[in-house]
Amino acid sequence: MDFRDDVNLDSSQVEDVGGSGGGGGGGGGFPGGMVVGGGGIVTLIVLVIVFVVNNLGGGGGEQQPAVQRSPSDLSQQCRTGKDADQTEKCRVVGVVNSIQDYWKSEASDYRVAKTVLYSGSVRTACGAADSAVGPFYCPGDQRVYLDLSFFDQLQSQFGAKGGPFAQAYVIAHEYGHHVQNLLGALKEGNSVGTELQADCYAGVWAKHAVDTGFYEKPFTDAEIAEALDAAAAVGDDRIQQRTQGRVDPDSFTHGSSKQRVAALTRGYQTGDPAKCAQADLR
Repeated sequence: MDFRDDVNLDSSQVEDVGGSGGGGGGGGGFPGGMVVGGGGIVTLIVLVIVFVVNNLGGGGGEQQPAVQRSPSDLSQQCRTGKDADQTEKCRVVGVVNSIQDYWKSEASDYRVAKTVLYSGSVRTACGAADSAVGPFYCPGDQRVYLDLSFFDQLQSQFGAKGGPFAQAYVIAHEYGHHVQNLLGALKEGNSVGTELQADCYAGVWAKHAVDTGFYEKPFTDAEIAEALDAAAAVGDDRIQQRTQGRVDPDSFTHGSSKQRVAALTRGYQTGDPAKCAQADLR
């Protein structure tokens, strides 16, 4: 996933607010699937799953003192695609820029939404949140919130292979929720359908990412496989089997591994947001 060295990054689309990150019990979270409050979907069942993951997934140890992390000025660090290839924060900037460039070209009334990088906990228009909830989108302030430590948890707790494109998939999914919010689909949809549509929108962006001018070449099959592996790892059935030892389809909030992979694949193969209707994905 190589960025063009000479492409200019717009770091104003990503804000690093710093914060404190605790050790020991700091656990899972739900990758690329959370919409919190503000007229969106309050996925309380997911919070229960997160609690179980935190306590069964190696998070029951003694709490370590919080480590304060200062905000950083991304405008000084992240200026070109070359920077995006060298540091994780700048890669996030590049991914966010590409995603939003695509949606701006696709929807004339698209409004740019910031990604907020935080550590440990953060205050939002949808209330206070901590890193245990994973990446999420808040309709109240139209921002995506991301604790970068989640990407390590995606591998260590959810069993995904990880990789730069798996990370890009998670971010693109959250921006899928922003698109839904602008279209009014967050209020109209059901939980599983909404999440699968966001997966599909992530695939649509991936299909057109090179057209945004931020990447040297289209993504490879191996890179797409990273995203598909991540989507499978966070299916409700996989999480429930791991944390509860059984699967209850009636309590699904995000879709099964098969559904999430199929939705992401549909978006990538068609490259057409119109093919991401919620009714067609369930």
